Amino acid sequence: MQKKFDRGLERTRWLAGITVFAVLGLVGLLANPYVISLMTIVLLFTFLGQSWNLMLGIGGQLSIGHALFVGLGAYSVGVLYVKYGISPWVGLLTGMILAGSVGASIAWLSFRFEVRGIYFALLTIAAAEFARIMFSGWEFVGAMQGLFFPAPTGGIEISMLRGDARFYYFVALALAALGIIGTELISRSYLGYVWRAMRDDESAARALGVRTFQHKILVISISAATAAAGGGVLALVQGSIFPDSIMGMGLSVDVLIGPVVGGLGTTFGPLVGSLAAIPLNHLMSALGDNLRIPGLNNIAYGVVLISVVWFLPDGIWPAIVRLCKAIQAPPTAWLWQSRKVEE
Repeated sequence: MQKKFDRGLERTRWLAGITVFAVLGLVGLLANPYVISLMTIVLLFTFLGQSWNLMLGIGGQLSIGHALFVGLGAYSVGVLYVKYGISPWVGLLTGMILAGSVGASIAWLSFRFEVRGIYFALLTIAAAEFARIMFSGWEFVGAMQGLFFPAPTGGIEISMLRGDARFYYFVALALAALGIIGTELISRSYLGYVWRAMRDDESAARALGVRTFQHKILVISISAATAAAGGGVLALVQGSIFPDSIMGMGLSVDVLIGPVVGGLGTTFGPLVGSLAAIPLNHLMSALGDNLRIPGLNNIAYGVVLISVVWFLPDGIWPAIVRLCKAIQAPPTAWLWQSRKVEE
């Protein structure tokens, strides 16, 4: 009975996910330009949030400098396209390789010398800040003046990944779907079980024969490469790259907001969290400008985070799943649960 109920709940979960993406597809076809632009950012940060979710939520490695990898992807696309006219597809691949290598190098140096936990998180912040300062003074990549992409011609060029706002919306939608599917496949694979075991108790996992040193490097490099892919598309959507905005601490916080609010370690958490946090940020920013209250969006972020930690410590998505279980559970399931409690 319980297995049948769990299978039904799993089917419902994926049917709901497919319905959500069908609705998002209709939004891309019917919505006005402002909604299109806002939802493009939501979907891109869903994908970026999945990369951070993979590193901490599944792999158990805390990074607070994820903007480093986002920026490497953005600059790889920008420099190759603006300076040499090379297709952004090549830039995306180059950025993923570069960010994955940098992530693996940081991980190797850190774990080789037993730098872990909060100290590893501080190391990622230091690496991101070092890169931001370096790119701010590097004239070849535009320094503080930034890099600007040529204005789109109006048509869609798949080979150069160029198009209008609606085109980038569907690119972001495809990325978000890939991120969710990829996270789900990894979670159900051997790697997912190993990484969760390493996250929950690294010493026990090592005692069972898991090569935690190699697996930590692997999860960080995959997460970094994924973040670079999202950063490259984000640069194309924005049309410009500045070190402070693409590698700054603010972006690192924006990346982690979605998974934390939506549900760390879950498949749909980054999407739910991004849908809740990013529109609120834009709304509060506009309201703050009208009311002449600077930083109102940051206050709203703080209130949301405190509320989630206080009332929903595991995020919004797990609460939705629990509610669905309570609604769909047959009376026999409640009886079975009560008997288990009595025993």
